[in-house]
Amino acid sequence: MSFPKVVLGGGLLAGLLAAPPAEARFGKRSDSNETSKPVHKASAIGANDGDSKQEDENQNRSPKTTTVSSTEDSFEFRDSSASDDAAAIILGAVFELLFSGVGEAIAATGTHHGHDIDAPDASPQRNSLRHAVPFSFRAGVLASPIEGGMGVDFDVGWDVRRFGVDLRLSRLMGTREGTTSRDARTLGEMHVTFSPLVRQDLRLRAEAGVSTVDLPGRVYVGPSLGMSVEACVLGPLDAEARLQVTPVPYQQVDARAGLALHLGSLMLRGGARYLALDSEVAPRGLALGFTPEFGMGFTF
Repeated sequence: MSFPKVVLGGGLLAGLLAAPPAEARFGKRSDSNETSKPVHKASAIGANDGDSKQEDENQNRSPKTTTVSSTEDSFEFRDSSASDDAAAIILGAVFELLFSGVGEAIAATGTHHGHDIDAPDASPQRNSLRHAVPFSFRAGVLASPIEGGMGVDFDVGWDVRRFGVDLRLSRLMGTREGTTSRDARTLGEMHVTFSPLVRQDLRLRAEAGVSTVDLPGRVYVGPSLGMSVEACVLGPLDAEARLQVTPVPYQQVDARAGLALHLGSLMLRGGARYLALDSEVAPRGLALGFTPEFGMGFTF
């Protein structure tokens, strides 16, 4: 081989050895500035593609979802508290209106409101007639602490001008000697009344009817007579007294006297009571006689 050919072959061999290795590619040319795409993790053969997708979604999910859920729960809690507060305010307002309305009704009604002093020539109103009103209704309860027990008295009555009705029920409870058992009696009275004297400051009633007393296994019923009076003392303060007698088939004497303070249609009462019964019908262990009594009632 000639010397020029040897030199040319050696130069070509040296150029091939010095050149960088070539990159084999097919299709589009690569760009070094292009952002690399996320690579899907390899999964085992036979694995469910749906599970892999769900895992990828959970990993790529934004944390804002948890924040939104927490915020919604907070809003729901605040709405519930606000609803409870609103309900409490509404109920409080309703009860306040109810009680204030009842108080105003009690203060505005009743039979013991004074006459208008600024118009002395004007015709008297119904509430200024006091005991002379054409129609009145009364109801009350009185308690008597008796030695060895307790007495409770309930009464209801009404007057239509001079005629009326008076109904009473007394419950006497005593303790038997040497035992802890209770011995109780119920006394009842049903009277019709007639008022021979009716004035603005005074009403006198005559009463007649029947009285009853219950015993274990039997009930006594007898005639009953009575008398009662109500009189104004000072302003809304009244004096009250009543006497009732049953002569047969058992003997009963029931007398009481006291004061009644009229606060509109509400009455506050206090006084003394004397009650006497036959030993045969009286509850055992109860020392009858004079006792204090107190209570309340309504009159319209």
